[in-house]
This record gives sequence, C-alpha cells and structure tokens, in this order.
Amino acid sequence: MENGSVSTRTIKRSTWLGIIICAVFAVLLIRILFIQTVKFKEYQDKVLDQITTSTTIPATRGNIYDRNGNILASNIVTYRVFISPSGIKNAMENREEGDTTDYRELVSTGLADTLGVDKIWVLEQIDNYSNKLDRTIKRKVDKETAAKVTEYISEHKLQSMIYLEAQDTRYYPNGTLAAHMIGFISGDGEGLYGLEYQYEEYLHGVNGYYITARDSYGNEMPIEYGTTIEAVDGYNLQTTIDISIQNYLEEQLAATVEKHEAMNRACGIVMDVNTGAILAMATSSPFDLNDPWELDALSQAMLLASGYEAGSDEYADYQRDLLTQMWSNKPVAESYIPGSTFKIITSSMALEEKADEIPDSVYCQGWLKEETSGSVIHCHKLTGHGSLSFAEGLQDSCNVWFMTLGKLIGSETFTQYVKAFGYREITGIDLPGEASGIFTSQMTPLDLVIYAFGQNFNVTPIQQITAVSAVANGGHLMTPYIVEQITDDEGNIIYQHETEVKRQVISSDVCEEISRILEEGVSTDGGAKNAAVKGYKIAAKTGTSEKKETGTTYVTVSDYKNKTIAEAKAEIEAAGLKCVAVGNSSAKVAQQSPKAASRVAVDCGVVYIYAVEQSSSTMVPMLQGKTLSEAKILLEEAGLNFTIENTGIHSEIIDQSVTSGMYVEKGSVIKITFPEGYICSTVAYAPADDPQVAIIIIVDEPTKGSLYGSTVAAPYVSDALENILPYLGIEKNTEEN
Repeated sequence: MENGSVSTRTIKRSTWLGIIICAVFAVLLIRILFIQTVKFKEYQDKVLDQITTSTTIPATRGNIYDRNGNILASNIVTYRVFISPSGIKNAMENREEGDTTDYRELVSTGLADTLGVDKIWVLEQIDNYSNKLDRTIKRKVDKETAAKVTEYISEHKLQSMIYLEAQDTRYYPNGTLAAHMIGFISGDGEGLYGLEYQYEEYLHGVNGYYITARDSYGNEMPIEYGTTIEAVDGYNLQTTIDISIQNYLEEQLAATVEKHEAMNRACGIVMDVNTGAILAMATSSPFDLNDPWELDALSQAMLLASGYEAGSDEYADYQRDLLTQMWSNKPVAESYIPGSTFKIITSSMALEEKADEIPDSVYCQGWLKEETSGSVIHCHKLTGHGSLSFAEGLQDSCNVWFMTLGKLIGSETFTQYVKAFGYREITGIDLPGEASGIFTSQMTPLDLVIYAFGQNFNVTPIQQITAVSAVANGGHLMTPYIVEQITDDEGNIIYQHETEVKRQVISSDVCEEISRILEEGVSTDGGAKNAAVKGYKIAAKTGTSEKKETGTTYVTVSDYKNKTIAEAKAEIEAAGLKCVAVGNSSAKVAQQSPKAASRVAVDCGVVYIYAVEQSSSTMVPMLQGKTLSEAKILLEEAGLNFTIENTGIHSEIIDQSVTSGMYVEKGSVIKITFPEGYICSTVAYAPADDPQVAIIIIVDEPTKGSLYGSTVAAPYVSDALENILPYLGIEKNTEEN
C-alpha cells in the first residue's frame, strides 16, 4: 500500500457507515414527517391536553312561567367547590426551608369543616389524583358558604389549591306546586320528568367553553393562551297553568284524601273547554321539586313499615318503586274505570244516532237480563228506579236505562263513537308518559250493555275530560296542551300554540240538550246535586266504579291419595302449582296438604304430598297491612297457600283467617281479606249554558264515607269551582239558581 493511500476495506467500511447514518436520518425524517402530517392532530391534542384546561360555561336553562307570568321554574346561582391536587402537591414540594405547612391538612380540614364533607374522602382526592388539576368536592354550595370558603382560601393563601366556580342551579319557587306537570332535572342539568323532560331541547340551551392554558405547576398562563366560546341560553316556556287555580285544585284533592283516606291517591284536571288549555292538573302525592329524590311522608312511612332492612336490595327496590309511584302523573299516566261519568258519552251517541228511537220511558226494576249470555246485571239502585224518562235516566244514573241505550245504539256504532271521542288514541298532550285506554277488541253483546254505563274498560283522566269537553264546547274534540308559547330572553317568539280541533264528534244541538239535562240534575234533586255552586249553572255527572281484582287466578286442588308420588307430582305441576314431595317416587301418596277440593291461588300455590302419614308445621306470618305482592312473598316462604275473600282491588290486607304467630300444617290455605275497591269521580263544566271551563276530580279507593261519587268527589268539585269561576271573571247568574 502506498503512503497516504486509503485501503479498500476502509473505504467500504466508511461507505457502509455513511449509508447507515443516512438511513437512520432518513427514518427519523420520515418519522418526523409522519408525526407532522398524519399524526399531527393526535399529538397536538395530547399536547393541548397536557397544557390546557377546558371549563364548561353552562348555558342558563330557560325559565318556566304560568299563564300570568309567575315563575314556576328558574335558576339561582350556586357554587362548585373544587381543588387542584397537582397544585397542592406542588405547594408541598416547593415549601421554603423551614416551612412545615401541611397544605393537605389545611385543605382537607378546612373543606370538611366548611362544606360538611368527609375529611378522609378529601384527602383521598388529593393523594389519588395528584396529577389532576380539577377534582370536584361539592356542588350547589350557597352564597354564604361560598363566602366562607373564599375567606378560608385568603386566610391560608390557598389560591392555587382551592377554587370556586359559579353555576346556575334549577330552582322551583313554589316547592310542591304542580310538581307532576313541571317535573325536574338531573344533577347534570338534563330534564328527567314532566315539562322539563318534554321540552328539554328548548330549555337546555347550548353550553359554552373557556379554554385556559396552564404550566406544569397548574398555574394559569397569560390571557392570550385562553379562548372563550360563549354559551347560548335556553328558551323560556309560557304555560297555560294558572297557579291560583292550581292551588284551588290541590287544596281540594288534599281535603278529599284526608277525609276519605283514599288509598291510591286522588287526581284532578281543570281545562278550558274551548281551547284544550290545561289550567291546572294535580295528583295528591305532591313532592318537593327542589328535592325530588326525597320520599313524601306517606311513602316514607310505607318504606319504614315494609320490614326490609335499610341497605338491602329489597329495601332499595321498594324505595325506587315508591319514588316512581310518587312521581307518577296520575291524570295522564294511569287509567281508571270511568263509571257513570261515561253516561254523558253514551247519551250523546244515542241522541246523535237514535233520537227518534229512544223510548219515552224505561221501567227499572233494579236489574236487566242480557239475553245472549243470560247474565243478570244490576242497577246501582237494587230496588229499582221505577219508570224514568231519558232525562231522568241520565240524572238519576240508571244503569238499566243505559243498558237499553247500549242495545239501541249497537256495538258497531258504539265502537265508532268510542274512537271518535278519542278513547282509542292518546290525546297528544305535551307531557311525557301518556297512557292509553283499555277496550276490548271484539265487543260482545254483554260487553256493549256494560260499557254503556261505564264499566269494564279503562280510560285516562285526560281522555275523559277531553271527551266531556267536546260535549261542552259544541262537539269539537280538542288536543289538550300546556305550553302556550316559547320565547327567547328578548321576547322573540320561537313557538306559538295554535288551537287544534281534531274533529267534530257530535252536533251542537245534541250538546245543548245534554247540557240542559245535566244542569237540571245539579240544580234539582238529581244524582249530581252535590256539585251545585250557588249562583252558577253547573252541568255535572258523578260516577262510582268498582275496581276488579286483577293478577290472581284460583284453582281447585284435586285428590292425589293412592296415586304414585311421581303421578301426583306431574298432575300438580300441570295445574300450575308447585309440588313438595316427600317419599320415593314410586310410593303411593298417603297424605296431602291442602286437602282435596281446597281452592288456592295458582300463581304461588303449593301442594305437599307424603308417602306416609306425616306433616310439617309452619308459623303463619303477619299479613294484615301488607300488599298482595308482599303477602305472596311471606306466604311462599312459609309454605302456605291463600285465597282472597272479595273481588275488590288489592290494596292492603285488612284481615286474615288464621292469626299470625300460630302454627299450621304446611300447605294450609289462609284466607286474606282486602277492602272493596271503588273509584269515585265527578266531571263538570260551567257555565252550563255557555261552557268555559271543565273540571274532573277522581278519588281512587276511598275507605271512609259514602262510596258514591256524589258524596265523595262532587263536593270538592263544587268547592273548587266556587273559587275558580269568579277568578276567571265568569259572573253569577242574576236569576236564582
């Protein structure tokens, strides 16, 4: 090799080294290019997440007003108190020499004392989330408490560790008033119930954001690094509700329930018959909209009396059921048997379709036999009304008259009018959870005559008052509604309700005749006389319907003795009963409990069979005061059967055939007795000669006082109207009423 020359091997080595270095740089360049193009957004977001904090600027939820501008739902300022765990950590790590201040202790003790939160929990938030900038300690803190927190921050120089954020909190100034209509929102500000849910899209608005840049210590960076996106506030609802009328109605429902001890609540509606506007709607289980998760006193008492252990699954399930029942808007979400108030509708059908064929009079002997089925159906007056005209039949609520009208109308025409009056569809009211009526799909002749006087089918209260309002307003079926107008904060109209007539169901002449008859029944000695209001002409109809037993079938126990255990077991299970067998399957049954021919409830019935003469005993549980579902559980656990004494609605058991604490043979049948269940209702409209307003009050299962609508619901309708009519500017008649 010549001096100064480079060996071939060195050149090759250098070349490969250069290629490798170039390749590495090429890979790095490609990687950088990939990050800056394809992955740019992803890495940008990661960087922004590390250096920025996005704080929601909540939109102010729209207000809800009654028809006179009174606030039903609005917002008040409360505060969210939150800490910066990373700020606390930074303060602890950067204390000056000799500074022993324990900021963890200062923050946790101060917030625990001021806000009433658990100190250990606050410490957990500090320690477990030490890299976080924001951990909420408490929401909905009032101004006075917030001021104390601010003072504590200043006193101990905790500005980078504890923060307050002003927030709008939903507030209902009238507490329980119109609770079932207005509804409430979740902790996150979303409508959960009532108008708050129905109009969530309009009320909620659009949230804004404040994006703040922070350094690695959690300190806010200069303002040029921040961005604000303003919130758009929600719209306001102006409803048709009148808080004065709502108060009158709720007072009457409370009085009804207290006096007659209604076991399944009472409800009522006041409607403008000419527009369908709801002036008031109430259920007698008012709850505080500002604390809707708190059970009312009655529900709380039921929970405590349930016997379930607090914290158990059964306790939680029952508590949830009680809340759901308390929130249920009975006039819209539940159906009932209308009883004699439906006779207004049957009379309208008959006058519209068969006026020339309606007999001058019908003789009521207290019952009528339906020929096709042979069923004998009784009038509510068992001794009979004697001979009555059509008007007297309606005023005295004679079932025989209406069975006669049902046969005259015929099932096809009757079905057509049921549909025309809106009973086969929901009304379309602007509230969530509207239920439907319940009618048979194939109407028999027996169905027809019973339907004619308002029994054996279900309607909702809102359906009933809407149908009766059609009779009051000249035959026009309206769509009921609650929201009249939606506006923004400047008063610009976003939505305006237009009165909607679905159809004309009957003629105005028929309406006038029905109104005249009903008014005479109130002003004279008719069945609705207790709905009279001095100085006003009132058209009214009372109704009492029997709630039928539901949910339990009976079956007769056969004789299984001398059959093999296997054969008996198969027969028992085929009958829908449970079987407990003691002995070899091929052995003969020597003893059974309950005895042959006993009647037991099939849904939880049990038969014990033994291969030898023997028995096992069990203690009878306390059943009085329990509901049917609760009693079933207790009896099933004890290995006992049951029958029900009457055909009334299942509410709470009032008697049991064997005293609790006694021991009986397993499989024995315990007879349980429920109170008879009735629904008393009154529907009225006024003035009878120029109807403006309709009202319905329904008392579900009164246990005290007369079981007839005229002496239960009617006086409360009368009292409500006495306040409502002058308030609406409807003047008294000059003539004596």
